[in-house]
Amino acid sequence: MSTTSTQYDNVITTCRDLYINKMKDYGSAWRILRLPSLTDQIFIKAQRIRGLQQNAVQKVDEGQVSEFIGIINYSVMALIQLELGVVEQPDLNLEEAIKAYDQKVAMTKSLMEDKNHDYGEAWRDMRVSSLTDLILQKLLRVKQIEDNQGKTLVSEGIDANYQDMINYAVFALIHLKA
Repeated sequence: MSTTSTQYDNVITTCRDLYINKMKDYGSAWRILRLPSLTDQIFIKAQRIRGLQQNAVQKVDEGQVSEFIGIINYSVMALIQLELGVVEQPDLNLEEAIKAYDQKVAMTKSLMEDKNHDYGEAWRDMRVSSLTDLILQKLLRVKQIEDNQGKTLVSEGIDANYQDMINYAVFALIHLKA
């Protein structure tokens, strides 16, 4: 489990560095995005990954790694939006945005550690393509919950689905770097 924690942290460091650099370039312009827009961004990335996994020819010179990083960062942004709400103008400075990112990642890593304990690191025997399919399934669930105005009868909420997508994407990146 300590290996998983270290590998997880290494993946998140890469994602966090990109998030910080994009914050330096663009500020918190993403704060105006409504949740369905973030969900759609994640969906596009997951669909592209699935296409890369299925197609023999790749026409854009970006592979699965950058798309999984995007899934992680957009999912973290979605968790932040769930907590803070959507704004009309960017409102987070770099320090606030990093603090919010770190908080959401810490909560998500804690969830991973709890589930990893209970499931015995079953993800290590999974294929990257299966992790991609699980992310797509979670996205379809989130879209349905969004269409239901956030209401569920017996299911976990949107936040748990975003956290699962982050964790599946981290696992995929660990597999791809192994």
